[in-house]
Amino acid sequence: MLHDILLVLVGIVIGAVVGFFLAKHFMQKYIKDNPPINEDMIKTLMMQMGRKPNQKQINQMMKAMSKYQ
Repeated sequence: MLHDILLVLVGIVIGAVVGFFLAKHFMQKYIKDNPPINEDMIKTLMMQMGRKPNQKQINQMMKAMSKYQ
């Protein structure tokens, strides 16, 4: 009886550790494939929309974007 409970607990611990490292691996891969938005991306996007952004506008957009991340 006690042996069975210990095996279940050890299985849960091992599963949690393996799950943590798998999740970490997949998140690092996702961030590498889809990097977060940066100032160059905002500048390019605004220029494509026909606006010539200055640094103040870019900083405002970065602050607004970081608010939602």
